[in-house]
Amino acid sequence: MGQVYDWCEERLEIQSISDDILSKYVPAHVNIFYCFGGIVFTSFLVQVASGFALTIYYRPTVVEAFGSVQALIYSLNQGWLVRSIHRWSSAVMVTTLILHIFRVYLTGGFKKPRELIWVSGVLLALATVSFGVTGYSLPWDQVGYWACKIVTALPEAFDDLIPGIGKILVIGLRGGLSVGQLTLTRFYSIHTFVLPVATLVIVLIHFTMLRKQGISGPL
Repeated sequence: MGQVYDWCEERLEIQSISDDILSKYVPAHVNIFYCFGGIVFTSFLVQVASGFALTIYYRPTVVEAFGSVQALIYSLNQGWLVRSIHRWSSAVMVTTLILHIFRVYLTGGFKKPRELIWVSGVLLALATVSFGVTGYSLPWDQVGYWACKIVTALPEAFDDLIPGIGKILVIGLRGGLSVGQLTLTRFYSIHTFVLPVATLVIVLIHFTMLRKQGISGPL
């Protein structure tokens, strides 16, 4: 193992990276309320791991989606546990995200020079909501179907601002005038590929700026 470490150290300078991370000063006012952001990120990682496991058995078709979820829960060994972890970690993620936003706002984390940290955080919050909206419909049960139908109809309100734009957005989301297979395919792709990739990129930017500017002050 020592030879492997020496080989990596010579090329990657692991020790200097580690020293830089561990030498970062943590302000004295930081307490448990500053941990909400870390809990959100941890919940996201749990979501990624459990979600990947679910994609192995989930079938994104209007005919088989509900049946595949039922089989995963009742027939697959420990399938119910994986789905429960995915479901409840999403609840933890949303709850701690709300608490994190309140903490950042109350401590002035959105003020100069941390405006971009706040903006990236808002984008992450929108991504989290989008995860919930798209994931809620994937089982394609009655609740998921009608939730999808209602959510995809919301952009029609933009017709009051720019005539025709709302209908274009609705068709883009649904893949047609009505909710169907193309809608489920879009939601599945957004939920399992587009949002995770976008979230990881924004998280990297968020953490980089946070490390550069530091944690906001106390109340």
